[in-house]
Amino acid sequence: MDLNLAGRHALVCGASQGIGRATALELAHLGASITALARSRETLEALLRELPKSGAQTHAFIAVDMNDHVALKEKVEAATHGKPVQILVNNTGGPPAGPAHTATIDEFRSAFGQHLIAAQIVLQAVLPGMRGSGFGRIVNVISTSVKEPLANLGVSNSVRAAMASWAKTLSGELAAAGITVNNVLPGYTKTQRLSGLIAGTAKSAGKSEEDIARGMLAGVPAGRFGEAQEIANVIAFLCTPAAAYVNGVSIAVDGGRTRALS
Repeated sequence: MDLNLAGRHALVCGASQGIGRATALELAHLGASITALARSRETLEALLRELPKSGAQTHAFIAVDMNDHVALKEKVEAATHGKPVQILVNNTGGPPAGPAHTATIDEFRSAFGQHLIAAQIVLQAVLPGMRGSGFGRIVNVISTSVKEPLANLGVSNSVRAAMASWAKTLSGELAAAGITVNNVLPGYTKTQRLSGLIAGTAKSAGKSEEDIARGMLAGVPAGRFGEAQEIANVIAFLCTPAAAYVNGVSIAVDGGRTRALS
């Protein structure tokens, strides 16, 4: 099985922590050169010191807010100049919890800007390099909510579904150019996002965080929360030559929690 990414350049969004960070490390272990994107320069600099480097591998970072669309476009285009990106991992923090019917227009606008609009901007910046290379892998880290909407995540459910539909459309448009587009849907994964959701739910429900966590785990057949590395493993596989015929799918990595068949 060909998992070799030597000579490939990967742009990993949300790389400063959690799933994005684990993905950047895994892709680097497979031989890819990494450009890590996130808001915090300090955490990105720390990540670069940890990324493995051998042969012709070189690593860099982009410190930018995904909702600053002008700066995002400029910085991604600059990072790809003379160094085409063949692998794009779209990974962005989820919107705050809350029901859809009470969410403000600004909350929806911010979420769509941070996810769908930002992803489109980055796609258009890296697509010429993928076409020129005859090789492209786009993996979107979304949520199991695209299969089963999650309670009290109204804005997140909406924007994640839009991302999934965007990706499915792209998978048909770009396949003939050797570019695949897939989604990875993490379940409950031990990240800052999960910790925040547990804390917020506990506060609003007047329960302890331990009770909320136990309630979540009751619906997970594996009986535990996932590790960021376990999500990164699936993302990395989809980025390799071995996954060339996997296109347009949404893969849940959730310990069996999602009950939907498709």
